Amino acid sequence: MTDMTRPDVDFYTPPALDGLHRPGDILRLRPAPALSGADQAWQILYVSRDSCDQPIPVSATVITPDASAPDLGGAVLVYYPSFHGLGGPSASQLLAMGAEPDGAQIRAALARGFVVAVADGEGLGVIGYGPHTFLAGRAGGQVMLDLARAATRVPALNAAESPVVFWGYGDGGRSAVWAGGLQLVCAPELDVRGIAAGAVVTDPGQALRSVNRGAWAGLGLAALIGLSHAHRRLPLRHIFTEESRQSVVGEAEVSNRGRFFERYRHPVGVWCERTDVWNDPLWQHVFALELINASLLPAAPIYLYHGSTDGIVPVTFGRRLAHEFRTRGAPVGWREYDGDHCRTARTAIDDVFDQLTEYLTRPTRS
Repeated sequence: MTDMTRPDVDFYTPPALDGLHRPGDILRLRPAPALSGADQAWQILYVSRDSCDQPIPVSATVITPDASAPDLGGAVLVYYPSFHGLGGPSASQLLAMGAEPDGAQIRAALARGFVVAVADGEGLGVIGYGPHTFLAGRAGGQVMLDLARAATRVPALNAAESPVVFWGYGDGGRSAVWAGGLQLVCAPELDVRGIAAGAVVTDPGQALRSVNRGAWAGLGLAALIGLSHAHRRLPLRHIFTEESRQSVVGEAEVSNRGRFFERYRHPVGVWCERTDVWNDPLWQHVFALELINASLLPAAPIYLYHGSTDGIVPVTFGRRLAHEFRTRGAPVGWREYDGDHCRTARTAIDDVFDQLTEYLTRPTRS
């Protein structure tokens, strides 16, 4: 956690949850500094569910566009940012400081007329609930669904009937797909019109194996720590060496993105008892639980995209998912960009909004 003022500590320290709290309930709300191109903004604490279906408090920011933006009828775009670290300041805190890495995406959404709800994700922002459960699909999807619920309940918005779309890239794209797949069961009352998901991590085990060989190997450690916390009912941390459990893991859990990549650049074999973590039986079980495939078929149309030279998330993940969804009859858009992971994240922004805006005009399913 970064240095925080007393009001911030008070705001991000959640109240105790009980059986009366329901997913999407707003626990706390306060005005926040608005971005350029925005009208009003609020930081919120709300109720969601974790990977074990237990209630958790999470934080977020809800931002309205200014009067010069197109009128989309109050449509809410729920945005899940890409990896911010396992600890440190969350997106809602960074937005208030004017230092959010995904600020360009958020400003672009406001310029297109969306009310933007920016998720912090499980374990970031709210005090006492870390580390961030990086790559935990069910938790990420539930956090997005419940943020949509919470955003439509902000009193000043009068947005109870507003249409909703989801967007994310990388681990954020993964959460967006999970949100779409869970929506009919977990939040059937939401009017979800469409989903945009880029560089989707469909197979965390295979992703760990792939990234372990390159410059982004530290993401493998982040995945192991995040998923072991998400599935903490299983004894998953046996995979770490004693030295790592004593020193490395605790420090990594509170590291923001910059510090994380400075310190943890090595393959997972440096921190673990074995170099092929993906072949450990318990971890194979977890990776199987975390797979994205046709079983998560969304009811809403989905636009998938990926960079052809992505060195972090293999483009084969996106191709395979688009094929599986199409085979099952889902309305799927697919685009492959000539670029790597970071370049595609920037290049695709206008196309994403064109597609999401078009989804808003489609009739809803009965």
